[in-house]
Amino acid sequence: MDFWARFFRDKLAVAGLAMVLFFFVVSLAAPLLAPYDPNVIDVAKVLQPPSPAHPFGTDELGRDVLSRMIYGAGISLKVGFVAVGIAVIIGVLLGAVAGYYGGWVDILIMRLVDIMLCFPSFFLILAVIAFLEPSIFNIMAVIGLTSWMGITRLVRAEFLTLKERDFILAERAFGAGSLRIIFSHILPNAMAPVLVAATLGIASAVLTESALSFLGIGVQPPTPSWGNILTQGKEVLGVAWWMSVYPGLAILLTVLGYNLLGEGIRDAIDPRLKS
Repeated sequence: MDFWARFFRDKLAVAGLAMVLFFFVVSLAAPLLAPYDPNVIDVAKVLQPPSPAHPFGTDELGRDVLSRMIYGAGISLKVGFVAVGIAVIIGVLLGAVAGYYGGWVDILIMRLVDIMLCFPSFFLILAVIAFLEPSIFNIMAVIGLTSWMGITRLVRAEFLTLKERDFILAERAFGAGSLRIIFSHILPNAMAPVLVAATLGIASAVLTESALSFLGIGVQPPTPSWGNILTQGKEVLGVAWWMSVYPGLAILLTVLGYNLLGEGIRDAIDPRLKS
């Protein structure tokens, strides 16, 4: 109750939650909300400006941009959630093992983290995608497998602190095994910063997917995503501004929403950050 009271007092956090929920509902209800089939080509309606029939205009093949953006919301958010899910699973497991056991296990895991952090993440993703077939599943996997290092550090730091607390020492005295201590007692108390990192990570994953699609190595047409709609808009920017403005605004609002939500969760979890 204290968490929610602090969260809802933060107007920016509530605005972020509203934006996130809006795009989430749009992605779930895409078949009901989209006025047209996103892949139907109509050469008689090529590059029509926004109008009552096509509120966001049409693209170079006569497809309705609004419908493609509605369906693209599901693709972009799916990539964000799955990629962050992969990163959280890897980061939590490695961080828990490193923080709990310490010693040479901790040294090996943290050196692996340091090596991964030496490579610029986006260029590492580009290098991996260059050897794989561009697809939504490969994009999700690659983003997740290259973005777990920060979560590993967070979880490790929490474990180093929590494993010396009195309630953990009491569990050891009662004969509790390592797995029980890790998963039943330490991990639930270490998940607050992970939740914040995951929320912010979704915004980063959406941006990465959009950038990859914009470069032509992300989600491949005719599957709509905000990034490849932007790519198509780049070619006709001088005559069809709506193909760049609307998906750009959607990406902006989505990333802003997740960032505001993550900051609000962080402040609500630890109100000392407000001081």
